[in-house]
Amino acid sequence: MALTDIAIRNAKRGAKPTKLADGGGMFLLVTPAGGKLWRLKYRIDGREKTLAIGSYPEIGLGEARRRREEARELIALGKDPSREKQRAKIRARAEAADTFAAICDEYCAKRRKDGAKGWAPATATRSEYLLSLVSGSIGKLPIGEIEPADVLAAIRRIEGKGKLESARRSLQLAGAVFRYAVATARLASDPTRDLRGALTAPTVTHYGAITDVKGVGELLRAIDDYDGSGVTRLALQLAPHVFVRPGELRHADWSEIDLDGAIWSIPAGRTKMRKSHLVPLSRQAVALFREIHEATGATGYVFPSVRTRTRPMSENTLNAALRRLGYSTDEMTAHGFRAMASTLLNESGKWHPDAIERALAHGDSDKVRAAYHRGAHWEERVAMAQWWSDHLDMLRKGADIVPLRA
Repeated sequence: MALTDIAIRNAKRGAKPTKLADGGGMFLLVTPAGGKLWRLKYRIDGREKTLAIGSYPEIGLGEARRRREEARELIALGKDPSREKQRAKIRARAEAADTFAAICDEYCAKRRKDGAKGWAPATATRSEYLLSLVSGSIGKLPIGEIEPADVLAAIRRIEGKGKLESARRSLQLAGAVFRYAVATARLASDPTRDLRGALTAPTVTHYGAITDVKGVGELLRAIDDYDGSGVTRLALQLAPHVFVRPGELRHADWSEIDLDGAIWSIPAGRTKMRKSHLVPLSRQAVALFREIHEATGATGYVFPSVRTRTRPMSENTLNAALRRLGYSTDEMTAHGFRAMASTLLNESGKWHPDAIERALAHGDSDKVRAAYHRGAHWEERVAMAQWWSDHLDMLRKGADIVPLRA
C-alpha cells in the first residue's frame, strides 16, 4: 500500500529499524534514533542493491517518488543509479574546484612553458595582471557557472575606469582561458564569444617617433648631453644603432654579446616572435658596448637595475629619460627608435625591404621564405648596420643633409 504524508508523519521509531513500503522498490526506513530515510531497493546485473535517496522531511514524498522514477529509468538503460550518483558527486566536486581563477593559473602556467609559442616573461607578467582584473569579479565562480553577463560586468568595471585598451585585452585573455577550459573538457562553450563589439573601442595610438633627419640629429645631440645616470645615457645612445625592442634592450645579457665577432644573439625566449634574432653590430655599437662593459661588468645584465644587478633596468627608465630631455610621449618613445630606423632606411632606397624587415625582427608567416631571407640578407644587414651608424653620426654632427636617394 502506498504511503501518505500523514502516515509518514505519524510513523514512530521502535527498538529496531522499521521499513514502510511505498511501491516500486522504495521504502521509508525509520531508525531507532527517529530518523526517516528514503531508500530504493533494486537489482542490476543480477545483484540486489540499495540506493539512498535522502531523508524526510528534507525530501518529501512527491520528490522521493520523482527520484525513484529517475533511478528506475537509469536501471532500464542498464545503468547503476548508485554508481551514477557517485559520479555526479565527483563531477560536482571537480566543477567546484575548477574556478575561473584556478583555470587562469593553469592556463598561464601552460603559456609560460608553451615551447616556441610560449609567452615572454614581460608578456606573461602583463597577461597575468590583466587576468587578475577579471578574477577580482568572477575568480571564485566555478567556470561552468559563468555566464556572458558575468564576464561583461567584470570587463565593464575595467572599462569604467577609462582603461579601454586593458578592458579589450582582458576580454581577449578571458576568452582564451574559457577556450582552454573547453579544450580540457571542463566547459561546453566560451561565454565571451557573443561579447565582441560590446566594449568601447579604444583610440589607436602609435609610439611617438622622430623620423625627420633634422629632428633625429637634434635628438642624438640631446642624448649625448643627458645629465642623468651614465648607464641610462649609454642605453639611449645604443638604442638607435641596434633599434631592437625596448624589452630586448633592457634584458640584454653579456653572455649574448660577442664584441670580437660584432654580433648580438638574442635568444628566442626574449623576442616577440619567439625566434632567435641576430643583430650585427657596427663599429659604433661595439664601441658603446665596450664603454658599457666598463660600467656594468662582464656578466649578467648589460643594463642592470640601479637597485640590484639581479634585475634589468626598469621598463620606464628610457621613456622617463626622454621626458627629462623634453620629449613628450607623442614626440618620442623608447620604441620609437625602431620606427626611426625603419622609416629612414626605407627612404634611403639603398637596402632591400626584406633586409630591413629582418633587421627589425618582424615575423614572416612563410617559414621557407623566412629561412631563406635569414641567410640571403645577412651580408646586406651587416653592411646596412654600418651604413646606418655612419648616417646617425652624420646627423648628430648636423652636417649638410643631402637627399637620401641622390
